Amino acid sequence: MQSIKTKLKVNNYQKTILAKHAGVARHAYNWGLATCIKEYEETKKRPSAITLHKRLVAEVKSVNPWYYEVSKCAPQQALRDLDRAFKNFLTIPSRGFPVFKKKGRKDSFYLEGSIKIIQGNYIQLPRIGIVKTYEILPNCRVKNVRIASFRGASLTKKADSWYISFKYDIEPAPTEKVEEAIGVDIGINTLATCSDGSKFANVKAYRQAKKRLVRHQRAVSKKVIGSKNRRKAVKKLAKIHKKVADIRADALHKLTTWLAKNHSTIVIEDLNVSGMLKNHKLASAIADCGFYEFKRQLTYKCEWYGSELVIAPRFYPSSQICSNCGHQQKMPLHLRTYECSECSFEADRDFNAAVNLKNYVNQ
Repeated sequence: MQSIKTKLKVNNYQKTILAKHAGVARHAYNWGLATCIKEYEETKKRPSAITLHKRLVAEVKSVNPWYYEVSKCAPQQALRDLDRAFKNFLTIPSRGFPVFKKKGRKDSFYLEGSIKIIQGNYIQLPRIGIVKTYEILPNCRVKNVRIASFRGASLTKKADSWYISFKYDIEPAPTEKVEEAIGVDIGINTLATCSDGSKFANVKAYRQAKKRLVRHQRAVSKKVIGSKNRRKAVKKLAKIHKKVADIRADALHKLTTWLAKNHSTIVIEDLNVSGMLKNHKLASAIADCGFYEFKRQLTYKCEWYGSELVIAPRFYPSSQICSNCGHQQKMPLHLRTYECSECSFEADRDFNAAVNLKNYVNQ
């Protein structure tokens, strides 16, 4: 399976229809959560998604005719999402108790049925009609889609836009490889240093936009909560956050695609990103690199292009081993050149680590 997410090019009429679907889904979710809480307090049992949907049709739809203005899939899936949220809360320790949804915060809804891709960048959706996308869509059969509106100033949201995402079947297409194996050492100053000598610069998108972000964040804090001026300021701030995220994602996609397409075996380190972020002096720079996203993209792209991803253990001393003679010595972070005390070999610290990662597959 492969997934795609792209922005929709919608007019004001279509925005209204999409907002109605998201509003109904949000209302059904909040109603279901309130009902579950009340039922549990009274009977110590929680109703299932099917039971909630039957009660929704009988109790809510009959008194709210605007439910019939949207697809029935939107409230149905909202109740399924609520049921999954409760199961995650009970089985995954890190998941908290489900919370009520707020308007404008991760609004989304689900559609299924007669969905058809037309002429490359048009898609026909039930109850909504034909909608244009900014990207060419794959020529495939689509069973269901999820549409989301992201508005806000945090990195988890995009500027005021609607996005569509769906999964589809794809046949793996292995590419002709230029090189058998390559070691990749990722860092802060240079995003990736490869064992073949290639280097990929770190775009440092957040660092470049930090002054503008501070200025716009200050502008938001000075506006009256709930005012139109505040909403305008939040929208401007969200656009800058979106640009930062897009620049970082573009650099990572170009790097991971080049690695997966041209190399049979790719060796990287298993970095403890959450532990690294506890270093408050480097946390901002580390987060700006997107180490986790690099690994995530490389994992699925290796499957697409017929490559093998090898992850060296977390405590593998790639920076301490001499790639020429195998001698191991301590290497503090401030030393950027590896100077072997045994064979007098000298090399850039990151390049030496990348060569060691490449040699790891032969051990």
